[in-house]
Amino acid sequence: MNYTYLLKCADNTLYCGWTNHLERRVQAHNEGKGAKYTKARRPVTLVYYEIYPTKEEAMRREFAIKKLSRKDKLFLIKESDGKNEKD
Repeated sequence: MNYTYLLKCADNTLYCGWTNHLERRVQAHNEGKGAKYTKARRPVTLVYYEIYPTKEEAMRREFAIKKLSRKDKLFLIKESDGKNEKD
């Protein structure tokens, strides 16, 4: 599976990315091995994700979410209300 995800950074900013292994990617962000953006804003917390069957779909959704305003991203997170939490 492929995931598009949003992280909340320690400075309260949001980061959007995609991966094919969600837990490992969040761990990498928190170890400073993820994106340059999150390296200086640790720790990060997974606050939202969507699942896609293909890498291309996940990447398209990442691009679309990155175009959203912060307000719209927060609305997306709020509307999910924990329904997309990974067990």
